[in-house]
Amino acid sequence: MTTAPIPNIRNFSIVAHIDHGKSTLADRLIQMTGGLSDREMAGKEQVLDSMDIERERGITIKAQTVRLKYRAKDGKDYIFNLMDTPGHVDFAYEVSRSLAACEGSLLVVDASQGVEAQTLANVYQALDNNHEIVPVLNKVDLPAAEPEKVKQQIEDVIGIDASDAVMISAKTGLGVPDVLEAIVNRLPPPKGDREATLKALLVDSWYDVYLGVVVLIRVVDGVMKKGSRIRMMGTGAAYDIERVGFFTPKMQQVDELGPGEIGFITAAIKEVADTRVGDTITDDRNPVKEMLPGFKPAIPVVFCGLFPVDADDFETLRAAMGKLRLNDASFSFEMETSAALGFGFRCGFLGLLHLEIIQERLSREFDLNLIATAPSVIYKMKLTDGSEIEIHNPVDMPDVVKIAEIDEPWIEATILTPDEYLGSVLKLCQDRRGSQKELTYVGSRAMVKYDLPLNEVVFDFYDRLKSVSKGYASFDYHLTDYKPADLVKMQILVNGEPVDALSMLVHRTRAEGRGRAMVEKMKELIPPHMFQIPIQAAIGGKVIARETVRALRKDVTAKCYGGDITRKRKLLEKQKEGKKKMRQFGKVDIPQEAFIAALKVDS
Repeated sequence: MTTAPIPNIRNFSIVAHIDHGKSTLADRLIQMTGGLSDREMAGKEQVLDSMDIERERGITIKAQTVRLKYRAKDGKDYIFNLMDTPGHVDFAYEVSRSLAACEGSLLVVDASQGVEAQTLANVYQALDNNHEIVPVLNKVDLPAAEPEKVKQQIEDVIGIDASDAVMISAKTGLGVPDVLEAIVNRLPPPKGDREATLKALLVDSWYDVYLGVVVLIRVVDGVMKKGSRIRMMGTGAAYDIERVGFFTPKMQQVDELGPGEIGFITAAIKEVADTRVGDTITDDRNPVKEMLPGFKPAIPVVFCGLFPVDADDFETLRAAMGKLRLNDASFSFEMETSAALGFGFRCGFLGLLHLEIIQERLSREFDLNLIATAPSVIYKMKLTDGSEIEIHNPVDMPDVVKIAEIDEPWIEATILTPDEYLGSVLKLCQDRRGSQKELTYVGSRAMVKYDLPLNEVVFDFYDRLKSVSKGYASFDYHLTDYKPADLVKMQILVNGEPVDALSMLVHRTRAEGRGRAMVEKMKELIPPHMFQIPIQAAIGGKVIARETVRALRKDVTAKCYGGDITRKRKLLEKQKEGKKKMRQFGKVDIPQEAFIAALKVDS
């Protein structure tokens, strides 16, 4: 099978908000072009969502690619390279990679819900990549659908012409043939020179047990041939290509991939770390002079410690994280120790959903039982000696006298909400130290832009937003910059000993409330010992909240009947002395559940 002529190739991705029907539309396109037979599609929704966790949650986590053949009404055969992208803000880096490999996008908007926050974020990313955009209105068969209103919304909010938007229902297949024709007629073919030196973009890579590292590429110029020797320009490593092919979604091998085509190669690469996403692949003997622009590396935003409940699982956890890192370049980890929780890892994530997914994959795929510490963000600290350091973990914070200024990361959040919930959404943002930037209306919905400190958002902002808006508000954010803040390190002391797993950086105005909630929660969770246990929240040497777990007592005066009161008093004094000594040398056992519950405490 030879490579396709460039004018007959269309590379496109599907972008949309969560649940607007990207993966379902991808299913229909695969089905209608014969990528998979009806028998292979039977009983399987969202063919491209291959992970169990994607199927259960009904979300796309990894961008997937598939090559389809289509005979258009003009009688010509076309090759479509379709990329199904995630909709969640945490996986925006997956979207940006996929968009860089395409020339056009299908913008899917739910005709009953209209434009949402992520729709905007993803469309702007597509426009940044100079994409031609075809609006597609999905779910037009629903009784609540308002296609005309939504078309107007797309024009007002995004500013692209939606008068000839394609009306479809991805579930039933209504209107999907029109989408295929629109791809042919309205999206541009790729550009590329077959005779030029090989130049390809490394879009993604993952580990396969049998083939080693599989690399997803987009050929820009030249031809990628089986058996040729290539060089990765970023790492300088050279490899011999063993296999070249594409996904239909099944793997199919070919002899070569030409310019404009998207496919995969394998070359006995052992480590995914050797294949940097966004790198340029070229011919080893005759390399190109300039690299492709590539992508911004995925920068972790949220950090949290992961510790095995059973200390014997530490090595298993290390191996499991290494394996996950193979398929997820945005996940980073380093070893750390904690007095309370033992050995574990400090991990970096792109957001809370990413954290949750990784945690779930670790427990599910590797059968691990884990404790996660409170999520924290990266703080920048300017010290009095003029140096600057970054802190991921509140435990590493230097002495207060050495710190000149603490800067925390801020984000710009875009929230779309129905009008009746606007009040409670604004109150939530104000409570989280936010400052409002703008408020506009999109039909009957309000669109609010807020500047918010990231550490107020990572805790439980998304859950609270969903609950105050009964699930109707949608939320998207991006990091803006660092601003100085009045932050303090709050420690929880149990029996006078600091518990490092529970220390956190909080804003001075919120420290007392957060501290009180923590100690009340810990009081319920720590079982009584033979001596009383004080639980305190402290900032530096100042205690801001305290609770006491009462002691278990034996009735030492039971055997005294009648007689002098001094006998009873003597026994009670003796018991008191014993308790005092116990408290001095006794060890407080904090059950694991106490950590887990205390870390979930809501301010």
